[in-house]
Amino acid sequence: MRRPRIRRPRSLAGQLFAMQIVLVTVVVAGCAAFAYVADRGQAGEAARHEVTAAAVAVAASSSVRDAVRSPDPAAGLQPYAERVRRDTGVDFVTIMNPDGIRWTHPDPARIGERFLGHTGPALRGETFSETYTGTLGPSVRVVVPVMDGDRVIALVSAGITVDAISAEIRRQLLGLLLVALGALALGGAGTYLLNARLRRHTHGMNATELSRMHDYHEATLHAVREGLLMLDGQHRIALINDGGRELLGLTGEVMGRRIDALGLPPTLTDALLAAGPRVDEVHATADRIVVLNTSPVSGGERHGTVVTLRDHTELQALSGELDSVRGFAEALRSQAHEAANRLHAVVSLIELGRADEAVEFVTAELELAQALTDEVVGAVAEPVLAALLLGKAAQANERGVELALAPDTHVDDGLLPPRLPARDLVTILGNLIDNAVDAAAEEANRSAAEVRHAQVTVTLRADTGAGAGGRELLLRVADTGAGVAPEVMEEVFRRGWSTKSPGGAPHGRGLGLALVRQAVRRNGGTVRVTGSPGGGAEFTVRLPLHATHPADTPPTPAVRTGAPS
Repeated sequence: MRRPRIRRPRSLAGQLFAMQIVLVTVVVAGCAAFAYVADRGQAGEAARHEVTAAAVAVAASSSVRDAVRSPDPAAGLQPYAERVRRDTGVDFVTIMNPDGIRWTHPDPARIGERFLGHTGPALRGETFSETYTGTLGPSVRVVVPVMDGDRVIALVSAGITVDAISAEIRRQLLGLLLVALGALALGGAGTYLLNARLRRHTHGMNATELSRMHDYHEATLHAVREGLLMLDGQHRIALINDGGRELLGLTGEVMGRRIDALGLPPTLTDALLAAGPRVDEVHATADRIVVLNTSPVSGGERHGTVVTLRDHTELQALSGELDSVRGFAEALRSQAHEAANRLHAVVSLIELGRADEAVEFVTAELELAQALTDEVVGAVAEPVLAALLLGKAAQANERGVELALAPDTHVDDGLLPPRLPARDLVTILGNLIDNAVDAAAEEANRSAAEVRHAQVTVTLRADTGAGAGGRELLLRVADTGAGVAPEVMEEVFRRGWSTKSPGGAPHGRGLGLALVRQAVRRNGGTVRVTGSPGGGAEFTVRLPLHATHPADTPPTPAVRTGAPS
């Protein structure tokens, strides 16, 4: 059984084409009808003027008056009337006496007969016109008196037959129809070309499909969490969804604005302005880490770029925590190896009968490990920070770097408010310590010819009476590395800036300090870098602490001084 064919609705271009063809046809037909009616009236009026002019000219001729007074008027007037008829193009010129007897006629056999038509007004000295059926058929005629002083001595009638007028109208109508058909063909061709272009742009879809696609388009833009931008050939924003606004931190009306006028970080702006594609590039904005992909597009005369953005802020933070955990694991492995070596030493001492020396060796090792733990826990009662410092101390020790706490380090447990996430503290302090350990170890290795002590000093302190009248958490990390040159101190927090070798992951360098600045800004704090007393770099972070007890004074906004722009 043959399945019935479902007829697809006509495309929008097809519907517009049909409507435009009908509209052009109606307009052309209306114009043709109006022109026909106007031409018909104008043809009759033109014929009336033409015969009036001919008749008046004949009646005013002195030769006509002379011929009328002659014994045989017809002999002199017939050739003259025919000559005038041929020259003026009228169908007849009839000259008659006041009684209506013809002296001239296009058909000489009709001379001497009575004129068919009205002559009364002309006998009273008036010129008048009428449409009357005479010997030549219906005609538009005019009758003019020939005056000799105040006396009417003859009458002149000139006329054009209705058939002649109709023939002229048909000739004009034929030309009008040809012009109308040409206009219709030209309008149809232009309409077809315009609708062919429209069909290409609408891909043959009808109005319902276009409306549905627009609804899907809007719903998709608002539903997708990833950022989506479309840039035109002049790098102006042609389209941006909610995710793109959020990831780039854009507010207000941005449609039509150039990318380089939005105040985005320079590296991100350069990537968006680049002509070639970009794949999974990591960029830091003021508050986020985004992964950028760009793809140039070209459709006909339109050129532009499609940009997608993915939020990797949380992923980068988790990656940092994973690196810390991996470092802890490496430290534990190394410690386990060292513990095994010490255990072998103890067993060997016991086997040699030196039990007292074995006990003394074990006691010294325990006292050294316990001293570091007691020092950290005694100064930093906050569990997250204490655990981080112990882990980083073990990592630093494996690399030959001493991690020391400043004498004035002191943070009580429960001091940090809930609004200050532990993850942000791990990001800030962990990245600063990692960079400091790397710098100190690298400088120590570079100066291997001379014995140089590599050290990282950490200061943690909850200060009161800060510059803005509030409480703040002070984090300071100083190292004995090569330091930071004064001319690049404002650049160290920019994503991609690094003094390390470019080994490892392609996007893994120059991101730690950018994450530090983001975390500090999220919590309303400041971060700056200066030279340290040990010759290296010193990073100082200040985070505001809101009051946590009723007796405490209300918190005041932190003043961001010294933070790099």
